[in-house]
Amino acid sequence: MSEVKDKLDTAVAFIREKTNFVPKIAMVLGSGLGDFAEKIEIELEIPYAAIPGFPVSTVSGHSGRFIFGNVNGVPVICMKGRVHYYEGYDITDVVLPIRVMGRLGAKFLILTNAAGGIQDGMEPGDLMMITDHISSFVPSPLKGENLEYGERFPDMSHVYDEELQRIITKSADETLYENAALALENDDNGSNIFSPLKKGVYCQLPGPNYETPAEIRMIKQLGADAVGMSTAIEAIAAHHLNMRVCGISCITNKAAGLQDKPLSHEEVKATSLKTEKHFTTLMMRIIEKISAL
Repeated sequence: MSEVKDKLDTAVAFIREKTNFVPKIAMVLGSGLGDFAEKIEIELEIPYAAIPGFPVSTVSGHSGRFIFGNVNGVPVICMKGRVHYYEGYDITDVVLPIRVMGRLGAKFLILTNAAGGIQDGMEPGDLMMITDHISSFVPSPLKGENLEYGERFPDMSHVYDEELQRIITKSADETLYENAALALENDDNGSNIFSPLKKGVYCQLPGPNYETPAEIRMIKQLGADAVGMSTAIEAIAAHHLNMRVCGISCITNKAAGLQDKPLSHEEVKATSLKTEKHFTTLMMRIIEKISAL
């Protein structure tokens, strides 16, 4: 038995000793977006640290636990905080939580993250639906012995499910005016709540350092619209398991060289928190529509 499969089986068995909950939708909440978990009618929480051999999130803004529960009657499993490649874990450990959620029964995966904006016209506070990604700067999470749950050479032409993209687009259109009214009610003019949903290609770089202006110019030439340190490898692992994947980036800052001030994690968290109500409203609508599939 391979080490990767052994860890996966051990984690799933440990969780199954705690609960027989079967989620329909899995979610990963990125930096500063974790308070969406308050909308979940929680049945059980399991810290990553309690699971044998499991990677533990060490980054501020990532609390590091699985949440099992229901959102308006829809069974979900939520990662409140993720682990990152830059924390020193093997790439297969970084995607272990995704594989666990798939093995527990989740058929759909909603990925979220905080990202730097590259696309012209993109501003902090915007939300961008991920239509494709660039993962060439980090190792493949499928390296090593192939897990029996997916193909050895999986096609990556449509990692981000087109029907789920349509659901996100429709949900964003429907909630735009609701979010605008919410912004006015809270006198929150700095969150770009009126901005329509952006769409684009997400590029994952290894981190933990932010990119140089030259690197941003390079990946813009490669076709990237936003950049971050997660997500793409998670999408690959989920797609390998035949989960239906979609993703949304919260644009927390303009990427290096596109703004005058230095980049900081504090700015990332602060902008994410300002976008939180907008994000929560959209997520509730998306979950409702996915539940009907």
